[in-house]
Amino acid sequence: MSRPSLTYIGGPTALLEVGGVRLLTDPTFDPPGAEYRAGSYVLRKTRGPAIGVHALGRIDAVLLSHDHHFDNLDGSGRSLLARATRVLAPKAAANRLGGTVVGLDPWETAELPGPGRPLRVTATPARHGPAHLDRGPVIGFMLEATDTAPIYVSGDTVWYEGMAEVARRFAVGAAILFMGAAKVDAVGPWPLTLTATDAVEAAHAFRAAVIIPLHFEGWEHFSETRADVETAFEQAGLSSRLRWPEAGRAIPLGNQSQP
Repeated sequence: MSRPSLTYIGGPTALLEVGGVRLLTDPTFDPPGAEYRAGSYVLRKTRGPAIGVHALGRIDAVLLSHDHHFDNLDGSGRSLLARATRVLAPKAAANRLGGTVVGLDPWETAELPGPGRPLRVTATPARHGPAHLDRGPVIGFMLEATDTAPIYVSGDTVWYEGMAEVARRFAVGAAILFMGAAKVDAVGPWPLTLTATDAVEAAHAFRAAVIIPLHFEGWEHFSETRADVETAFEQAGLSSRLRWPEAGRAIPLGNQSQP
């Protein structure tokens, strides 16, 4: 069985191949320049996907952290859900979307069939902003396959106790963290996703994990850049742990064997 890999598509969207199972995170495939009104603010997309919908190949499951924000599920992404054998999402999203969507609360698990033993997926807690203005419900995902250290997909979250608990429960080999410190006027100055400082905290907690940024570009509402993340990791002496995804190209994920 091939080594786990991640192919970066854009924004929060990546194709993961783990234990012979092909997984797509938060599908966003609309073209650049698209605008989405959400209450009192507008989200603007600045970059299109590195791989188009029709070039994806087989999709065994979609890992949907949440369905109610366009930068995690845009129009084309919503249409794609029907192609997946299964969609794993928060229970609130499953109630809205129906179809093949399976709703999970934090710490609930599902199994996805593969060529070997099933891939075990555990929903992980996430807090999408400050405690008093949480934009959830959102979940992350822990992926456990034979002969592979667990792989963590954070979803849209800030650093908080729930994420720290994930680090205590799992010996993660690769942590895919949604960064960019997203901000919208409706919430004011508080970030809705991981800041560079948050990501450093997460790297200390997931002490054996390679850190792979996701959802750090492609939308106007990000307040931090790749350079901000690189500076924070350099100052923390953690640059060697940081692995940037390459648009349209597969990169290996973590260690092949359990730590």
